[in-house]
Parts: sequence; structure tokens; C-alpha cells
Amino acid sequence: MMSDSLSMTASAWDRFQAAYAEFPKLGLAVDFSQVKFPDDFLARMAPLTTKAFAAMAALEGGAKANPDEKDERGEPGRRVGHYWLRNSALAPEPALQKEIDDTLLAIKEFARKIHRGDIQGASGKFKHLLVIGIGGSALGPQFVGKALGRPAFKKKDRMEVLFFDNTDPDGMDKVLAGVARKFGQTLCVVISKSGGTPETRNGMLEAKAAYAAAGVRFEDHAIAITMVGSKLDQQVVADRWIARFPMWDWVGGRTSETSAVGLLPAALQGINIDKLLAGAKACDEVTRRAEATKNPAMQLALAWHFIGEGRGAKDMVVIPYKDRLDLFSRYLQQLVMESLGKELDLAGNKVNQGISVYGNKGSTDQHAYIQQLRDGLNNFFVTFIEVLKDREGAALEVEPGVTSGDYLSGFLLGTRRALAEGGRQSITLTIREVSPFTVGVLIALFERAVGFYASLININAYHQPGVQAGKVAADRVLMLQGRVLKEFAGTNTGQPATAEQIAARLGVDDVETVFKICEHLAANPGRGLRRVGGRGAADALYGPETGSSAGR
Repeated sequence: MMSDSLSMTASAWDRFQAAYAEFPKLGLAVDFSQVKFPDDFLARMAPLTTKAFAAMAALEGGAKANPDEKDERGEPGRRVGHYWLRNSALAPEPALQKEIDDTLLAIKEFARKIHRGDIQGASGKFKHLLVIGIGGSALGPQFVGKALGRPAFKKKDRMEVLFFDNTDPDGMDKVLAGVARKFGQTLCVVISKSGGTPETRNGMLEAKAAYAAAGVRFEDHAIAITMVGSKLDQQVVADRWIARFPMWDWVGGRTSETSAVGLLPAALQGINIDKLLAGAKACDEVTRRAEATKNPAMQLALAWHFIGEGRGAKDMVVIPYKDRLDLFSRYLQQLVMESLGKELDLAGNKVNQGISVYGNKGSTDQHAYIQQLRDGLNNFFVTFIEVLKDREGAALEVEPGVTSGDYLSGFLLGTRRALAEGGRQSITLTIREVSPFTVGVLIALFERAVGFYASLININAYHQPGVQAGKVAADRVLMLQGRVLKEFAGTNTGQPATAEQIAARLGVDDVETVFKICEHLAANPGRGLRRVGGRGAADALYGPETGSSAGR
């Protein structure tokens, strides 16, 4: 880490050497030469980095990280143990170690049975996999599945994987169309820690209805990943689903990829989960080192702190130059933003922390938002992900001595230099290839960087009060919708009313929400309400749905 400016001077090579480090055991190299660290930065940050290392060690040792939550026994405080998942010997109790080990063995054995055809659906061997989850229960498996799926023209995945990752009916219809007339060969994985997550519950009910419409018993094609004793767990037992795998309260959704949440879909797809876990474990070992200059995760956290002035003043733009990694920025959005986007610090002070994350892939972005990155607002820093290996097999020259991969590398290096010349800061992470091992490394690297950064700015990275607030607000809207529907229920005629008049009848002040509810109901046939007049929000009139059609 050096203090020179970003202009390409004669000392650029020296600066690069000082800021570049390789970690051969990880197949990873990191380059911070395009970050304008002052000479005394590490010394000034030393007290905070020492504190962060100690906090991480305590976390891995089983310290309770969330005092405002209860653990699985109902006692105050929840532990955070995703690091134990790839090294069960770290688990603070032998019983936990056994649960982790037994679950991994069960996942691999179940996948073998599915692949061999020992467990079959109504129409024979399972060929398709529908994963129903939300947030980390979908983003992690989607990222890993896209990154490590086999190219169809060589050798197909063991199962085709599809996702319900939202409660959008049209989106679910589109996914279900991909397995139409194949439900008897489609295995469904429902992922919900509590069993009460609305988006996942809705997806399960939609899938169950689709299976039933195809004459297939859903429960004979379904497995669950949930906490023991949850609503979903009870349903699985009562309805005799194929199998269930555990989630633990000490694993958060955004750090669940090395739990059954990520490992089971990956194993069913045919991905080598042992190598994925090995990569994560190897990265954990390297990033456990309590020396900032030798620890790539702490270096990332310090770069985020310096560039963003310790308050997220600049956005993180993630640009992997590899199609297989194009979901990495979406995965990191949740990991980083849900972990770091907090109103209060650990002392209860209002701080409104966070780092905004966005990105797509290179070189697609050469023709999209890189124009603004180069010439527009300097309110960001870039994290380039470089992959050295272009493809399996021989390269094709598209020009004499030049391959498509050479172009991709040239665009990365050229964009990095162009941004540097414009005073834009960047970090470059280099991996040799996209493999289960290196994907495990990347997951573990950013998980620990997020934990370190949270300690540096004194916030809790492992709870998400804002998410719960959104769920509570949604419940209130649905309760109000029920009252609106009740107001018109059982009547075929009646005086049409505006949103303001309906709100007055219900005794509520939130006319805007009443209007939006009425608009949504009126746009969907069979919902009991239709719009019968008006040109705008103020005079729009709604009445009971009387015919087979609704809407305008």
C-alpha cells in the first residue's frame, strides 16, 4: 500500500510491486496499486484493525454477535457460525460439529441417490430442480450455479436448475413453463429458515398448485431446508415429503452458501461441493492471520474504509471480466448492503452506515455505464475481477496472434488504466480460473472482509432490522387490503367510491395506499373490485366486480 498519486509516472511499477500480493494457496492475487493510501494509513488504522481481528476471533470462537435476538434455545443473543461450516472442528461444541458433519454427508448421499435414480419422481428419474427461496437462499445458489455449471455443448449438468426467487406471479409462470409436462421429473427444494417467509411460502403454494394441475403429488417431489421444529419442518413431517435438511439460527441467509442452502442445490446440479468448501476453508485460514499486510480480507476492508472515508461515501462497482461471474455483483449486493447498511452503531449512535454495490460484467460495461465511470461523477471505486484462464481447450485466433480472450483481457487492462488516468480508484482481484475452489475462495474472502469492515466502523454486520421493518409494513398493507375488499364484499351493486371516500369509510388517513390497493385489485380479474370511472387519482371511482372481467 503506497501513497503516490494515480498518475502513471515512472514509479508506477515500483508502486505496483509494493501494492500487489499473491496468495498461491488460494489461487488469488490482489492489487491495491490504484488506491491512494497515504503513507501513515496503516499505522493510523492499527488500533481499529487490532480490535477487528479480536472481534473476528471471538466470533469464530462462539461469542454471541446479536444481543437483540434469541438463539435456538430461546436465550438472549445469537451466535454467528458460518465459518464453522467449512471447518467443523471450529464449532464450539462437539454436538454442533457432529451436526455439521452429518449434514454434509447426508447432502452428498442424497445427491448420489438422486443421480443414480434410487429416488424417483412420478415420471421416473429426476432431471430438473426447482429451488424456491428468497434473498440469500436464492442469490448464493444462483451465483454458484451460474459460475460452475457445465457448458451444455460438452457435458450437461446432472440436473437443470430453475429458481423461484420472488413472489411475482408472472415470473413464477415463466419458470413453470420451463418444466411444463415435466413435473413428474422435477425435484423441488423449498428453503426457509422459519418456514414463514411470505415470498417462499407463496412460491411453494404456487408450485404445489402447478404440480397438482399436472396430476402429480407435490409432496412426493419436494424436499425442504429449514430449522428443526419450524412451521415448514412440521409440514414436511406431516405431509411426508421426500427429505429435509437443517438450517441453524447461527447461519444468516447472506452467509449461508456453504450450508445446506447452497451445498444441496450445487451437489444436485453436479458441482463438486468438497472443492467449494476446501476453497472457503483455505481462504479462512489465510484471512485469519492477524497481520493487515498479509491478510487480503483486511486489506479489502481497509481499502473500503479509506476510499469511502469510513462512512460509505463512495459506491462499490463490481466488474468481473467473465460471463460465469456475472451474478457476483448481485450476490455481493446482499452480502455487503444488508450487512453494512445500518442506522445505529454498537453504541446506539445514529450513523446511517453502508456501502452501495452495483455492477454487471466486462466487457459488456464498456458499452454501458463505464462511460460515466470514466468521465462522470467520481462517486465510486471499482473492484475488477480478473480471470486468467480464457476457456477449456485450444484458443481460436480472431486476428493473427489475437484471441477473443486477449480482447477481454485488453478491455480490462485498458479500462483500469483509463480510470486511473481520470483519478478513479480501483482494486483488482485476480484468480487463475473459475472453479469450485476459487468460487469458495471469493465467497469466504468477501464474507470476512465485510465482518472486518463492520468492526472498523463499529456496527453489527449480522442482523437486519430494516428487513424486518419492511415485512411489518407489508403486513399492514395486506391488512388494509383485506378491509378494502370486505367493504365491497357481498354486494353486486352500490355507489362507486373514490379512494378518499373508501379511506374515510375505513377510518384511515393513508389515502395514497388505499388508492394503490384499489388500482392493483382492479387490474386483476376475480379480485372483487373494478375501476368504473375517473381520469386520475383524485376522481378514480371503484365499485364491486360484477362480471367476469375487471380493470378499466
